Amino acid sequence: MRSPDRSRSAPTRSPARSSSPEGEGEARRLALEEARGWLGTPYRHQASVKGAGCDCLGLMRGVWRRLYGDEPEVLPPYSPDWAERSGEELMLAAARRWLVPVARKAARPGDVLLFRMAEGAPVKHCAVLSAVGQPGARMIHAYWGRSVIESWMGDWWKRRLVAAFTWPEDDAWRR
Repeated sequence: MRSPDRSRSAPTRSPARSSSPEGEGEARRLALEEARGWLGTPYRHQASVKGAGCDCLGLMRGVWRRLYGDEPEVLPPYSPDWAERSGEELMLAAARRWLVPVARKAARPGDVLLFRMAEGAPVKHCAVLSAVGQPGARMIHAYWGRSVIESWMGDWWKRRLVAAFTWPEDDAWRR
């Protein structure tokens, strides 16, 4: 495993990524399977260790490592109010660098969902979609102060949903 380059927090360019949003895809299936494996992991800010602790981004980082190995970029330390303080769309920009955008209504189980916690605020929360249809959509996410849970995606969450992404379907996940 290569050691991370801590001198930079973002790559200068992202590799070409492709996926098939219409199909389930092996990456989607594995992402959902991995996210379910994190259920019950305690909430720990900045952490990303299955069973020990994670925040919502740590959950996505853990899923990425399961699918592709090393994380694509080194994250700088961040405070709980990082989005409010910076005002920048850091999480949304990172998703655009490494994931494949899909229409929100076309999101399938295993896809990544991004949320704004308040109108006009930067994207700050992420989840893995775990079910669609009736009786309602569900998602897996790290719940502040609790743990990784699978919860119903009610109107409160639906109003805050900003973007959906799927995982790249390349051969890297076959490691």
